[in-house]
Amino acid sequence: MRRADGTAGRPTGSRRALLATLAGTTLGAVGTAGCLADGDRVRVLSAGSLASVLENGVGPAFRSETGIGYEGEYHGSNAVVRMVRDGTKRPDVAISADIGLLRDRLRPDYADWDLTFAANEVVIVYASETALGARLADGEPWYEVFADAGPDEIAISDPDLDPLGYRAVLLFELAAREHGLEGFRESMLERVYREPDEAQLLAGLEAGNRACAVAYKNMAVERDLPYRTLPDAYNFGNPDYASQYADASYTTDDGYTTRGSPVVYGATVCTTGDAQAAGREFVDFLASNPSLLTDRGLRVDDSLPRAHGDVPEVLENATARAVSAAEAGSESEAEVFEP
Repeated sequence: MRRADGTAGRPTGSRRALLATLAGTTLGAVGTAGCLADGDRVRVLSAGSLASVLENGVGPAFRSETGIGYEGEYHGSNAVVRMVRDGTKRPDVAISADIGLLRDRLRPDYADWDLTFAANEVVIVYASETALGARLADGEPWYEVFADAGPDEIAISDPDLDPLGYRAVLLFELAAREHGLEGFRESMLERVYREPDEAQLLAGLEAGNRACAVAYKNMAVERDLPYRTLPDAYNFGNPDYASQYADASYTTDDGYTTRGSPVVYGATVCTTGDAQAAGREFVDFLASNPSLLTDRGLRVDDSLPRAHGDVPEVLENATARAVSAAEAGSESEAEVFEP
């Protein structure tokens, strides 16, 4: 049985260059944080998998350092972008667990840029006191254990509301190909329980109502729950397998088709928000404090953070220079360099 353990990281390489830039912006604003013209709090609408990270870690630290209040709300990333697009919510900052989703559906009408700041991977979390959990703890192949599951014993997030949900579906498809499991995806979708509230995905395990769940690693780390890691071929955690992940696709109930991709979190300041200056400062703070993320099971490697699109003027004033995908002549993410 493997138990979750958080790891720490150190900003190096391209990450150090961006953090140096952001530090000039964030620290320079601390003295006047409480006097921002467009509000003294920041409203964040975020992927549910970051609920604990933001609510119990980043948010309080941001408030303590800047004097700006933090107000967070958490849903599946699909739901987050829908709320922004239909005007149900007007957050200052939107955060998605699928950077492609954020770019496809919020830019350019609701945001001009984004910043990728953390990575994750998909794991199988289990309750060791259950029959299925005991088998996973003993090291049996997870797909054989899943094949014996009864209705609703396994939980996934709702794939129409959340990237974690459709990544679970894509995981079943990629695993079927990897291990020669004919009909595995369809069989799993007939028996899993679809949790509509991503932040509550593991509550069923803790309450004894579920045996297993397909979740992100940080969610298990935060709750100190046992989990099984998965091969890079379908854990959505290794960028070297990006093309293989993309071989599987899912179409949500509102017609959005997504392909598998590495788990990378992205944040943006919404142009419809009421406190955009506070929003920019929050994103600066988020990117400048990677230990607040790694201590809770996320990964921040040397390639993060990265900016993409029209970087805010406040960063330009701090002598930042963003190299966008268009300027680089490719569709890859842009890196921020020191001049």
